[in-house]
Amino acid sequence: MSILRSYFSKNNTIQLDSLTNTGRNPVMELYFGSDLATYAPKGFTRFIFDLDLDLLRESIATGEISTGCTTAMTHNLIMTNSAFFDIDLLNDTTSQGSRRATSFDLVLFRIPLYSGATSNPQYWDEGVGFDYVYQPVVAEWSNNIPFSSRPSNWIERTTIKDWSVPGIYNNKNLSPTPSLNYSGLTIIDRQHFEFGNENITFDMSNEINGILNGSITGVTGWGIAYVPEIENITGLTETYSVGFFTRHTQTFYQPFLQTTYDDIIKDDRNTFASNRVNHLYLYVYSNGNFMNLDENPIVNLYDPNGDIMSGYTGLTTCLRTQGVYEVTVPPITGWTTPCQFSDVWTNLIKDGQTLNNVENEFVLQGQSSVYQIGTQSKDPILYGFDFSGIKQNEKILNTDVRKVMVTIKQAYTSQIVLNSIEAFYRIYVREGNTEVQVQDWTPINRTPNEYYFMFDTRDKIPNQYYVDIRVNTSGERDTYQKELMFQIVNKK
Repeated sequence: MSILRSYFSKNNTIQLDSLTNTGRNPVMELYFGSDLATYAPKGFTRFIFDLDLDLLRESIATGEISTGCTTAMTHNLIMTNSAFFDIDLLNDTTSQGSRRATSFDLVLFRIPLYSGATSNPQYWDEGVGFDYVYQPVVAEWSNNIPFSSRPSNWIERTTIKDWSVPGIYNNKNLSPTPSLNYSGLTIIDRQHFEFGNENITFDMSNEINGILNGSITGVTGWGIAYVPEIENITGLTETYSVGFFTRHTQTFYQPFLQTTYDDIIKDDRNTFASNRVNHLYLYVYSNGNFMNLDENPIVNLYDPNGDIMSGYTGLTTCLRTQGVYEVTVPPITGWTTPCQFSDVWTNLIKDGQTLNNVENEFVLQGQSSVYQIGTQSKDPILYGFDFSGIKQNEKILNTDVRKVMVTIKQAYTSQIVLNSIEAFYRIYVREGNTEVQVQDWTPINRTPNEYYFMFDTRDKIPNQYYVDIRVNTSGERDTYQKELMFQIVNKK
């Protein structure tokens, strides 16, 4: 499973009954309470944001992200809690004097359309504010005023347009327009926070897939808020808050939408075994670049005598990722092994032109080739790895997409290359002694002639990146740390 990250295009935190704008604050603070206190802030806040889905749409259009072979494409909103790294902050107070919130629920909601027959989208601006309260400006800071009442805020969404209902919706369901009550909102997901230092992980799969396929339209963003039961608590003498990094953070922890999709290639051409399901692939290039055909190919199998095989004709294929087509071959039985078969790929059409059929070969091995059975256990093997596509300690522009080839060898040898290994990779960055995961353990693609994975820098934040390799063998899971290190830098 691979990932792609989509980042926020704008965000803002709006404050109950206030024109304050905090759109450029690096941390969004959701708070509630303090209605009996003599100091601000009082009431509650809500966070709104929108997503830049251009790279996601582009990747789907090119077939890099494809659901042709699977429907398993998910989208999760990830936001890092600003108290996540320090357990001592639990039940403590913030620098503004509010108490860390615990035991609460947050909801993710879609910003609703206008009420009435028009149902127009409510477009809004991020704003240029930073602080909740006005601070006196000293002379040397006169060009850096942190407080702003420019839209958006609780009342206004732009300079000349207000929200249909202040605060976007009414949490007491008292609005004369029911569609703008809390009960009329589209709630995307709900998450419980026991300790208040957990990160946000909202499932937006149905929402984003609906936007991508056109079944959901007119979306101008989403909001995150406490459930109404929390917002409407009265009699509190303290403010309770939780904070998350926004898109303006100067750290690695920008919020993002993580799209996870299945593009794993496990080509059985070199390990095709009888009495089991196998997978074969066709790789389509143009001038060295992957390209998609106009239609999915069709596959026919031929036996060692050159005769077409009954039950193995007209096999349908699917697009696994850009330029890579997969066919699932039902178990082949009843043949003396090893023996050679042919797979012929037809219906190859590009730009309306029919191309010649492609004939490949594979050797059917006995089912015993899958297993190693004997009187002694197999000793663990140490592995070594060579990489190409990214150089060790290379500086890479964040506009590149790299194919990283991995040569897997038996350690301390120069010639024993291993062709059938269950290998995985993960990618992370380091913040002090903390490893911040970018991509969890993912199988390395296996083709007849190489192992590789694709690495897209376009959705990665500039930083130093590390690649670990894991190999499963002899009941062990051996992890080889920092096998590859490189740096992503901005293009100016």
